[in-house]
This record gives sequence, C-alpha cells and structure tokens, in this order.
Amino acid sequence: MSVSGARQPFEPYASGLLDVGDGNRIYWETSGNPHGRPALVVHGGPGGGGRRRARKTFDPNAFRIVLFDQRGCGESLPHASDPDVDMAHNTTEHLLADMELLREHLGIKRWVLYGGSWACTLILAYAQRHSERVIGIVLVGVTMTRPQEIDWLYHGLRLLLPIEWERFRSGAPAAYRDGNLVEGYRQLMEQPDPAVREQAAREWCAWEDAVIAHETLGAPGQYSAEPDAARLAFVRICTHYFAHAAWLDDGRLLRDAHRLAGIPGVLIHGRLDLSAPLLTAWELARAWPEAELRIIDDSGHTGSPAMAASIYDAVARFTN
Repeated sequence: MSVSGARQPFEPYASGLLDVGDGNRIYWETSGNPHGRPALVVHGGPGGGGRRRARKTFDPNAFRIVLFDQRGCGESLPHASDPDVDMAHNTTEHLLADMELLREHLGIKRWVLYGGSWACTLILAYAQRHSERVIGIVLVGVTMTRPQEIDWLYHGLRLLLPIEWERFRSGAPAAYRDGNLVEGYRQLMEQPDPAVREQAAREWCAWEDAVIAHETLGAPGQYSAEPDAARLAFVRICTHYFAHAAWLDDGRLLRDAHRLAGIPGVLIHGRLDLSAPLLTAWELARAWPEAELRIIDDSGHTGSPAMAASIYDAVARFTN
C-alpha cells in the first residue's frame, strides 16, 4: 500500500494491489476525506477499469471515495489483454468476493455503492447478498445483464442499425453469423493469433460505438478510442461475461429485489439509451419500493449535462 502526502482533493491518499487469490491482484485507491462516509465506485464494462473521473462525482470533504479495477483490467494484474491469462477465475462470483474482501481490507463497515451500466448488475448482486453492508445505492444506465438484454444489444438492435450490425455480424466466425454472435466473438478473443484478436476487438468496439453514435451530449466514439491493451481486455472480458449471461440465473436480480428492502436507491436512466432500454430500470423501480427512478429525456447511455446534474444530486443525498 502507498500513502501520499500533500495532494489535491481528488487525488488518492492511499492505493495498492490487493491479493484476491487465483494469482489476481486488484488495484484500489482511496481519495477524499479519510474519515468521510465510505463510497465505492464500481466501473462498467465489464472490463472498463482504469477510469478515474468518477471521483469527481463525490464531495471530497464528505466522502471517503474508494475506486477499484475489476479483475483483468485497468491497473489490476494480470491483465486480460495477455492471451495467456486464464479467464476461468474471472466471473461474477469472483468479483463479488473481491468487493467484500476489499471492504474488509479497508476496514469499512458499510458503504454507498455507485456505478453505471455493467456496474449496476454487479452492485445489485452485491447488495442483495450483503444488504447489511450497504448504506444506499446510485445506479446509472441500469442493467441486470439478463439474456434478453444481451440479445437486444448484440442482435435486436439490427432493427435500428442494419448496416452497422451487418458489419458486426460479418466480423464473427462464419459458424456463428446466424447464431450467437457474442460467443463467436468470445472465441475470436481467445485465439493465439494477435491479429485475429485485434481485429475482433476493433469490430466489437465499432459496433458499440455505432450504438451510442447519436449521443452527441455524451461521449460517442469512446470504445474505439481506448488504448490497444485496454480495448483488448475490455472486449475479451465483455465477451467472456456476456457469453455466460454473467453466470446469473435469468431474472434473478429482479426476482430478488425484495432483498434490497430498507436500502434507499436512485435509478438514473436516459430515455435515449439504446444500449440499455428504459424498461429494465422501470421494472427494477417497480420491484424496489425504496428506489426513485429518474428519467433523463436528453440522455443516452453515455450521459448528458442534465444526467450529470442528477447524478451529483443523487450522490449528495447520501452525504450524511
């Protein structure tokens, strides 16, 4: 663990690599007020580690801000861009255990959970298992990684983006072009030939960017803009998780929403979100009475100024 001296408000005052077993060490850092209310930032993807902007969502005087990179991405080791890294020990169950081990390592009794997209799935699974450890939850771009959601993103959206989807389909192995494209891309990302993996990662990210291209108030083009190693890890981890429906029984997180009873939550969702249509957030809000659903009319999956303002407001609710 490292501890810094003089620092800016959002710069980490401590960081380290936590041994979580199976040869994995996850990167973590803490910033803000060491004596403030603990808040865990969970990144999306899966495999979208390395981003630190979410620190600024929190008041550094009020919160002890904890960030971590999930297995195989960001600054965690080993990195999934290396084809020799075994993915067998990178599953939802492993990530849930890592979160709890990190909480214990940092001596935190209870914390606020914040994240978007894939992070929503992971946060919901964690909170339903460890509800006594959760103060409150803020979810953005709500997903539960159900088979129907995966199918929509990688097959159903051909209805709106037929040209871009046909390119995506053509990038999959021939045997999968009329079947499970996600599994086809997963297999490409496990090939020993680096050119095959790199091409598959480019095609996958081109599709992801096509889905958010209309989000001019957000961050269109962000997937293809990732550095090579980060892009390879992102696509390898995404395909690994989505090909297995995140190892979650279909609909489990919605059926078990009653386990969130007593936990206040805010669900913030863009009406223009093609990646994760509003239906998922609406269904969760119906099943979780303590959750408030906020629909942002001008936002898609990557946000807008109005969504950012709503996020800041939601997080501020948990200051005390």
